[in-house]
Amino acid sequence: MAYVAGVDIGNSSTEVALFHHPEQNNREFVSSALYRTTGLKGTKKNVPGVVNAITQAAKEADIDVDEISRVLLNEAAPVIGDVAMETITETVITESTMIGHDPSTPGGVGLGKGKGIEITADMENHSTDEPIVFLVPETVDFAVAAEIINEWSDNDYEITGVIVQRDDAVLIDNRTDIGIPIVDEVSQLERIPRGQPIAVEVAPPATGQTISELSNPYGIATVFDLTPEETQKIIPVARALVGNKSAVVIRTPKGDVEERTIPAGKLQIIDERGNTSEVPVDEGADIIMDAVMNSWPISDVQGESGSNIGGMLNRARDSMAEVTGQPVDSIEIRDIMAVDTLVPQDVEGSIADEQSMESAVALAAMVKTQQLPMEQIADGIEEELDVDVTIQGIEANMAVLGSLTTPGTDHPIAILDIGGGSTDAAYMDEDKNIDSIHLSGAGDMVTMLLDSELGLDDRDLAEAIKKYPSAKVQNLYSIQEEDGTVSFLDDPVEPDLYGRTVLLEEDGGMRPIPVDKSPVEVRRIRRQAKRKVFVKNAERALNLITPTDTIRQLPFVVMVGRSALDFEIPELISDAMAEYGIVCGRANIRSEMGPSNAVATGLVLSYIGGESYLDFDIPRKLSTSIE
Repeated sequence: MAYVAGVDIGNSSTEVALFHHPEQNNREFVSSALYRTTGLKGTKKNVPGVVNAITQAAKEADIDVDEISRVLLNEAAPVIGDVAMETITETVITESTMIGHDPSTPGGVGLGKGKGIEITADMENHSTDEPIVFLVPETVDFAVAAEIINEWSDNDYEITGVIVQRDDAVLIDNRTDIGIPIVDEVSQLERIPRGQPIAVEVAPPATGQTISELSNPYGIATVFDLTPEETQKIIPVARALVGNKSAVVIRTPKGDVEERTIPAGKLQIIDERGNTSEVPVDEGADIIMDAVMNSWPISDVQGESGSNIGGMLNRARDSMAEVTGQPVDSIEIRDIMAVDTLVPQDVEGSIADEQSMESAVALAAMVKTQQLPMEQIADGIEEELDVDVTIQGIEANMAVLGSLTTPGTDHPIAILDIGGGSTDAAYMDEDKNIDSIHLSGAGDMVTMLLDSELGLDDRDLAEAIKKYPSAKVQNLYSIQEEDGTVSFLDDPVEPDLYGRTVLLEEDGGMRPIPVDKSPVEVRRIRRQAKRKVFVKNAERALNLITPTDTIRQLPFVVMVGRSALDFEIPELISDAMAEYGIVCGRANIRSEMGPSNAVATGLVLSYIGGESYLDFDIPRKLSTSIE
């Protein structure tokens, strides 16, 4: 039995490097494997995933599993990332004012105010002295509606606007004799109280302009003759309508609109000297991150009792205590990452399911436990496969050894291990000493940002948007990619994709995304989210591990991990590192694996002493197993 398997248990995937280790020559890596991690990283539930990955590697090498003489495990870093969104403020628009909305094809142009009445109302019951806004339910045909509008207008009634339940605004506008604003696709027309003052505004078409009066609190005050006190309360209504091409505002007899701020709570950051810094979450991500770095290294982070942030951090501790079986008070939060973002909030009192974008802070927390049960994992693998298992090395150290098999690298060297749950960094100096760090915030946080900012409520779709570029299907045989390039297709696209924004998946498929945004906008939001998390965290990690005062002294930075496989994250980080004159790029482990398999390869090299794969002798502290 002359085979050794290095096994890297990661947050989302388990990797194996299988090495042929005979007593004579021909020692070489013969296969590798990747399998999803079962259970939470560093727990006994990892065993089935490890067994499957080893079995897969053995099959690829065309050997039996029982030919493997030893399995080498990494000592998984006892840190787990968690992410949550904390809204800074919440706008509540009460039923005393209803607002709507921004359909894609409104009709007419201008601003109109009048009393809202059903279009089927009897003309004799209304006076010609008061302006009228017609409400057109879906039961009334567009041609009939246009005929009624013209009839009332011919009888000297002042028709100032129309609100339509169906998508009929342009059809009605084309058939009326007067130019008035018409807003359609108001799905909950029945919620609009009849006989109340209504304002309707439609921006001029084909000009790029948006509404100007109903998105301005003073404009609303002018239309409804509001007092200064009422104008202050109308601010959330105006804010929700900014950027719209059309809008409706209805004033009901119940009274006012109110905005209330829900405190997101305060963070208490405790450094290793026992000093505590307190920072309100609603001051934003930059202030939070300044406080984190000023308190580094951190021993724990706590949230204000009874607040949103307090609940989030307590949930992270509780879940970690549950999976590790350790007391809650022994679990510490060693890092947090905060990112400013926007989240869509449902608007109460809306008439077409409107949402308002509200400021929020996305938070990722890194939870540290006292220890992870690596011995339990080793025992489980030995029991399943009847093979000797050794905990060979610390994860970060092994990642450095594996990364040094990338052509063109040398030590001193820094690595960035960018995964799904955390951003890890390690630095090997000239004397082969290694320092490492684990920071919260990585791929999962980017997915959460995309899910919230695009209003998807679908984490799987957000993950796909993170992974693949987008395009607009122009016709059956061409698409416009997000960089403006027009590509022509050999085969026609599916008819239901015509005019849609789609994702260009690796297998050549096109996946439609249900967002009313162009590929250029999707690209901007996606790249912005990646910069906020990966670029900022890369700079933060490298600054913390560099032995000097500046990361400019780092000669080589190599990126490994799942997120290093992304089609643009390495480019974004490399561009940022170029400002410091650093050679930074994606690893190519063993000249063939790309950024994958660094830790698994490092485990094998640690065990065999490097041999021909490294141009230096591995020091004893890196080649001696932990147990």
